Amino acid sequence: MNEMTSFDVEKIRRDFPIFNETVHGKRLTFLDSGASAQKPTVVLDAVRDAYSHTYANVHRGVHYLSQRSTELYEGARETIRAHMNAGSLDEIIFTKGTTEAINLVAQSFGQMEFQPGDEIILSYLEHHSNIVPWQLIAERTGAIVKAVPINQDGEFLLEEFSKMLTDKTKIVAVTHVSNAIGTVVPVKEIIDMAHAKGVRVLIDGSQAIPHMKVDVQALDADFYVFTGHKVFGPTGIGVLYAKNELLEKMPPYQGGGDMINRVTFEKTTFATGHSKFEAGTPPIVQAIGLGVAIDYVNSVGLDNIAVHEQSLLSYATEQISAINNVAIIGQAKHKAAIVSFTIDGIHPHDIGTIVDQAGVAVRVGHHCAQPLMDFYDVPSTVRASFAMYNNREDVDALVASINMVQEFFR
Repeated sequence: MNEMTSFDVEKIRRDFPIFNETVHGKRLTFLDSGASAQKPTVVLDAVRDAYSHTYANVHRGVHYLSQRSTELYEGARETIRAHMNAGSLDEIIFTKGTTEAINLVAQSFGQMEFQPGDEIILSYLEHHSNIVPWQLIAERTGAIVKAVPINQDGEFLLEEFSKMLTDKTKIVAVTHVSNAIGTVVPVKEIIDMAHAKGVRVLIDGSQAIPHMKVDVQALDADFYVFTGHKVFGPTGIGVLYAKNELLEKMPPYQGGGDMINRVTFEKTTFATGHSKFEAGTPPIVQAIGLGVAIDYVNSVGLDNIAVHEQSLLSYATEQISAINNVAIIGQAKHKAAIVSFTIDGIHPHDIGTIVDQAGVAVRVGHHCAQPLMDFYDVPSTVRASFAMYNNREDVDALVASINMVQEFFR
């Protein structure tokens, strides 16, 4: 698809059928894309067409439907490879999501590399899916998990990170963008500093891929992961990018069909490249849908999306900051379009319930980032996460609903 010459948010909204819906008789104000983004018609059509017209299992069939399904499935892999600027198709592994991708690296790379006393460096900005897998492999291998601190604005402290890198550090695993407060982490600097010490780096890009250009070769990331449903694609599909040199050494994560070369009862030899890590029937239609979603994002243009979302973030921050008794949590200089806040004396779950009656969908809770909530000494927040289909009317609806909450509890 060709990139749009100008950003037309109303045209984009018409591409998403969900915005024809009302909630409690009100216009839908969807501000929960950080949890899962809505789907454009082209993705919905691609999924339906794949099931209706070309569906068959991939790779092993010689009949027409299998070959056509394989073409579409592997075509999606090429779309994603090009989108991330990976050097090879073998470096793109389909998983069921970010969580599985991180578990794959933790278990496979960790099994290969970690010894008692080795160190795994995370940060206080991480989602649980980039904490728990490392804790599990640490328990099995005797490795130690450490976390880089942040400041009160929610910014990653590079100086402290530099002090934590030692000859015991085996991997650094950090988010590109905080899902809870929107901080954009300086991942290029982190990668360069880690590589100077011979340390591998995994980047969790789940909140970055929908909002900014990611070039894994320019970053020199060893591993980069993201999930499809946050980038306007289906659920049940994710991507692990990993350098070929690492995949060649890493043991399989799971065993089964399609990841083997030869099986006997005495010994099994394994496939190479991405095939070694894609056991069993893959998420065929989900991958096809993700490829179409990536094409759609590129047709809009990530630079266009970034400018639009930053304008919304600025407007939302200004409007919400002006409301009495509201505190925005996380005010990093570099943020994605996420505003996380609390209201004095009112529980976030009560806020979420009341604003829902105005048709406003926000996320409330700890956002699978409990260490970050502990840092700010709050049990939970209200999170408004914006996407390319949001507009100022959505911000105004959120502000009006916050005022409604305060009126209710006055």
